[in-house]
Amino acid sequence: MKLWGNVIAIVVLAVGVLWTLQGANVIGGSFMTGQSQWLYIGLACVVVALFALWRLNRGRPSRP
Repeated sequence: MKLWGNVIAIVVLAVGVLWTLQGANVIGGSFMTGQSQWLYIGLACVVVALFALWRLNRGRPSRP
C-alpha cells in the first residue's frame, strides 16, 4: 500500500507541477497555457500530493 501510494502521489505531484507551469505561461503549446484556472488546479494537486507523501512516509512511534 505504501509503495503504490507513493507512486500515485509522485505522479500527481509531477502532473500538478506541469499544470502549474502551463497555467503560469512558463510552458507553452497547450490549451492550458496562460489559463489561471490551471495554475490553481496545479497548485492544488501539488499541495494534495505533498500532503499524501508526508502522511505516507512520516515516522511511526515505536511501541514498547
